[in-house]
Amino acid sequence: MSESCNHNCGSCGQDCSARDIHEKLNPKSSVKKVIGVVSGKGGVGKSLVTSMLAVAMTKQGKRAAILDADITGPSIPKAFGLKGRVTGEENEIYPMVSRDGVQVMSINFLLENETDPVVWRGPIIAGAVKQFWSDVVWDNVDYMFVDMPPGTGDVPLTVFQSLDISGIVVVATPQELVGMIVEKAVKMASMMSIPVIGLVENMSYVKCPDCGKEIKIFGESNLDKVAATYNLPVLARLPIDPTVAAAVDAGAVENIDVSLMDNAVAVIEGR
Repeated sequence: MSESCNHNCGSCGQDCSARDIHEKLNPKSSVKKVIGVVSGKGGVGKSLVTSMLAVAMTKQGKRAAILDADITGPSIPKAFGLKGRVTGEENEIYPMVSRDGVQVMSINFLLENETDPVVWRGPIIAGAVKQFWSDVVWDNVDYMFVDMPPGTGDVPLTVFQSLDISGIVVVATPQELVGMIVEKAVKMASMMSIPVIGLVENMSYVKCPDCGKEIKIFGESNLDKVAATYNLPVLARLPIDPTVAAAVDAGAVENIDVSLMDNAVAVIEGR
């Protein structure tokens, strides 16, 4: 792939099919599997799902990591209660490590203040994501989860083309409109020859604290129809739970019950 590649294969005369166009992992790193966590739109809980998957993997005895590719809207550090600046040497950056051992790299760890906005154009953002892969020293990672920004733009395209992605998990909510956007994400993955591992529905229901009844605030889910269309499994359905929101806000995502992710973890591991 040319250094001047604009990722628009339709306008390119070069044949990259026989080349390995992935960015090289840092020589001191070891990452066995990379799972992208994507959504067609924002606000569906993609970062929460990413965090829960990483936490669930650590509870299974695996070494998990999160590459926060949502450069302009990073929320992973907040969920894990991680602050400060990462350390490093020439061409080497060491990720932050959470209380339970999840390795995390996010743009927030490079900013003077975590609330500083990142006002960058697409190519610079894409370059930062590549550096999180090539310059960070990932220590013996079994499963890396890449928290991607919503949509099908520069960063998802960069991740699909530059990182050695094993598959993606698509996050959605029950509304029919979201179902349509999920299809866009699934179709993009197909175009890029990236396997879709399955779908996770967030905000699926709220459980009545008195009677335990599941109330579907957003109506009946449309996700089963999308899953059947593309022959994909629904990996998990997550409720609206104020205690989960409070834990994430407190930087204590590792304290929440992630048992609802057990099936997703089993599918990712091929069990």
